[in-house]
Amino acid sequence: MTKFQRWTLGVLLVALPGCAAATPTGGQSTATIQRPAGSGGAVTVTPVPTARQPITMLTPAAAPDPTSVAADLQTAESGIRSPATRIIFMSYLARLQQDAYRQLVAHSDWVPAVLAQVTPDIRQVIQANLTADLEIRALNGNAHGLPHWRIVDPPPADQLLNYYREAQRQFGVQWEYLAAIHLIETRMSRVQGTSVAGAQGPMQFMPATWAAYGRGSINDPHDAILAAARYLHANGAPSDMGNAIYHYNPSWRYVRAVMLYAQQMIVSERAFIGYYYWQVYVSTGNGDVLLPTGYSG
Repeated sequence: MTKFQRWTLGVLLVALPGCAAATPTGGQSTATIQRPAGSGGAVTVTPVPTARQPITMLTPAAAPDPTSVAADLQTAESGIRSPATRIIFMSYLARLQQDAYRQLVAHSDWVPAVLAQVTPDIRQVIQANLTADLEIRALNGNAHGLPHWRIVDPPPADQLLNYYREAQRQFGVQWEYLAAIHLIETRMSRVQGTSVAGAQGPMQFMPATWAAYGRGSINDPHDAILAAARYLHANGAPSDMGNAIYHYNPSWRYVRAVMLYAQQMIVSERAFIGYYYWQVYVSTGNGDVLLPTGYSG
């Protein structure tokens, strides 16, 4: 196996001691991201202190409700999949998308009302993404303290897509499964750090597994993606993806999450761009915390 990793990145569940805010200069700062009309108001970004690098707590300026969350998901999921949507808007739509799923996780009783207010095609997407998110949350459980990671900008999306497709050509593993694993493991290389189990690199390999299947550098996205495809192929891919993914991380929750995310990209390649822009969050007793680019724990 590559690892049985305590922290995968669908959502990290971390307990933090308090939420008082401080910027590096000792001052307070906020930023507002305006939602579309009728989507439940703005999102206020408020700093939260750490000993090393500021992180941000996201709290809604106006209380959301099932109608606003449904509107956000209809806008985000439809927009991400539409060929008419310009690429400059994709990061905003992905932020809207990810925030809406966090709201659904926090308010599970809203799910039936949200699903009733979106179109049938988007209803299926929401059910798949929400189920995948919940599977990863259940797999991770609760942890204590912030992870010792650096958060960096990922390689360009088209570069990653080229790597996935190169791996598919060589090993027959559909690129969407590689992208789904990459999304869960390190948010497509946003996270630099070692898991609590000792897994390393953008595809989170244990050193012994890397020694058998890796070529080049464990920290290089290109080399790691090819190694992941090589490992999956050795364990039954592409004919038995379930078994191959289970060997990658021996949890059926993990397998289900990977397959659900992959299926969304198989149906619509543009779903990959939405996932590409998803950010790194930890979940605390006081709300979700964003680890932005530049964070070092």
